[in-house]
Amino acid sequence: MNDLVHQHTALGDSDLEWLHLLVSEWQLLSDLSFADLVLWVPTRDGTRYVSVAQMRPNTGPTSYQDDMVGHLVPRGRRPLLDAALDEGRIVREGDPEWREEVPVRVESIPVRREGRVLGVIARNTNLLTVRTPSRLELTYLQSASDLAQMIAAGSFPFSDQQVDMDASPRVGDGLIRLGADGVVQYASPNALSAYHRLGLAADLVGLHLGQATAELAPSRGPVDESLVKLASGWAPRETEIEGNGCVVQLRAIPLKPKGVRIGSLILLRDVTELRRRERELITKDATIREIHHRVKNNLQTVAALLRLQARRIGAATGGTAREALEEAVRRVGSIAIVHETLSQTLDERVEFDEIADRVLAMVAEISPGMVTGRRTGRFGVLAAEVATPLSMVLTEVLQNALEHGFRPGERGTVEVAAVRGPGSGRGEGRLLVTVQDDGRGLPEDFDVRTAGNLGLQIVRTLVEGELEGGFDMLPAPGGGTRVVLDIPVEPERR
Repeated sequence: MNDLVHQHTALGDSDLEWLHLLVSEWQLLSDLSFADLVLWVPTRDGTRYVSVAQMRPNTGPTSYQDDMVGHLVPRGRRPLLDAALDEGRIVREGDPEWREEVPVRVESIPVRREGRVLGVIARNTNLLTVRTPSRLELTYLQSASDLAQMIAAGSFPFSDQQVDMDASPRVGDGLIRLGADGVVQYASPNALSAYHRLGLAADLVGLHLGQATAELAPSRGPVDESLVKLASGWAPRETEIEGNGCVVQLRAIPLKPKGVRIGSLILLRDVTELRRRERELITKDATIREIHHRVKNNLQTVAALLRLQARRIGAATGGTAREALEEAVRRVGSIAIVHETLSQTLDERVEFDEIADRVLAMVAEISPGMVTGRRTGRFGVLAAEVATPLSMVLTEVLQNALEHGFRPGERGTVEVAAVRGPGSGRGEGRLLVTVQDDGRGLPEDFDVRTAGNLGLQIVRTLVEGELEGGFDMLPAPGGGTRVVLDIPVEPERR
């Protein structure tokens, strides 16, 4: 719609926003009318109309098999559009049109905003299946007529209410027509069924809906006056009523076709099962977060026990056992960091940049103040099944760089660089991680495929086996060592 309006018409941004608000609501008019709707806006030079939006009914057959959006029609070819635009009134005159052997009744409804007519809605009703209307259909058509008059007067849609039509009740879910006094004049079968599930034993017709609804909703104090007003249709609002183990969503639409409230439409839907599933998902999410939290606590306990054991090992072992236990502490700690992050999210995905920084700080404790660690680029959001092994890989690579790349007391730098997506040179679904130090470099006979270092064995197993990626270790230009990890990951969500 934006492109068509900007390209062909002289409407401003505020007018376009009004049309968007109208289009977000007009499924209601289409369903009540059993008719297709096409929104026509005059072009900038006033010689043509351009169709900028279209809606088909859920309650009846369509009049248009083809998409009408983007069509241009010269002024004068459709007299009903001209009359509605020029005179600012709903035009119903004329005989039905015949389209592919189907009779179609066409009406034109001016779209008014702040006294100006912005465009015209062509309402097209397929007459092929016309029969004697039922009480439900008569109520629908009368309500559609009231809404059409409100659109022509500029009082619908409601500018202070933004409705999510995907979540709001629709005409077929359940409809109640109220009089100006809030008394039910008509209730569709679905609406009556929903109120019966709330605990109503009687028929709805003749009851004051606001009072009846307030009595059904559980309350320990006085009657909820706001609920009475909302269910009486005094203002365009939405709410949910819960009672008798049932949850019903209500939407009130005041009807003011001539500026005076003559009644209201109440759309309603039984959302009991939907809310039950939402509560189950919330419970499941909370359980998963609690599990991650407990795993993190358990891993921290294991790390603390290993650290305590390392302190009790004497010099008789030559420090080898102690160093092994300290390495194990860091390995366990890297996994604990991932679970701590997962315990704070709603899904099994983590922002890995924070984890990488914490792993870098943890490993830097090996030589405090001597070797500086820094990160460039970004890892982005990663799934848990990638984040956990990657945190261990990063820990091992950094630990190896600090222990074997620098002599005791030697100063240096270790840099972790991450490139995600196309910038990695590997494609959208790849993550390229480079860990580079400026230390003494690799021995001349070093071969990463045959190196017996436990840490490198862990890295190779995790990268190639679990992450299904690539791993290489080679001399860095200018001295030092470079480790390159090439890992497949999901493309980032935009």
